[in-house]
Amino acid sequence: MNTSDVRWCVLIPCLNEEAAIGGVVQSVLDLGAPVIVVDDGSDDRTPDIVGALPVTLLRHAQRRGKGEALRTGFREALRQGYGAVLTMDGDGQHLASDIPRIVAAAKRYPNHIVIGARLLDREQQPKGRRRANAVADWGISWACAQPVADTQSGQRWYPRAALDLVDLPAENFVFEAAILIAATRERGLDVVSVPIASRYQGEFRISHFSPVRDVTRITLYTVGQVFRHGDVMASYRRSRASRPIVFDAAVTG
Repeated sequence: MNTSDVRWCVLIPCLNEEAAIGGVVQSVLDLGAPVIVVDDGSDDRTPDIVGALPVTLLRHAQRRGKGEALRTGFREALRQGYGAVLTMDGDGQHLASDIPRIVAAAKRYPNHIVIGARLLDREQQPKGRRRANAVADWGISWACAQPVADTQSGQRWYPRAALDLVDLPAENFVFEAAILIAATRERGLDVVSVPIASRYQGEFRISHFSPVRDVTRITLYTVGQVFRHGDVMASYRRSRASRPIVFDAAVTG
């Protein structure tokens, strides 16, 4: 893949993904991208499947949550000298075939976080999840003082400035919201979205994300950040003043 001058890798946090993880990792390897997998204390065959593949595998002895899995992966990527990380989930909802467009967007928009935003085939999203995502998008965009599409997507490009936020005091799914807010408000990064398909059908395992518990945690954190950064109404107006930046160019080669 001729994608970017930045040395980057794909990071896949996972928990009990034996049904899909082998195919997900192999599809990324087929693109020629280096892969780091962080197993968050799986008790199925996930680590055995990943361990048979030519990747860096890190394991948590006990479940520590997605935020800590990402944090472990970020630290390993920095240790190996990578300047950016592209994250994706291990359950098959994210496709390696979307990676070239995401990296192309990162090349076009340096110093941006790039989100693979589930803007296509949205009718496949369960109604409860769609509502929860809409609430999260509204609140996190406010906290970021800029519009952000699909703040709950786990397929993202993080440049070095975002990776340096690895020690943010946030856990579980809140960590991904914290990265967006801190990167935009404290590091001056912007966010660009690449449309990808919503994929909820098929043999995916039940999501580890709880629309009630995790949205509540994210909401409480986000509200705190809105007031922490001040200019509350000005931030809200900026978040509503324009549409998210969307990059949707075809990539070949």
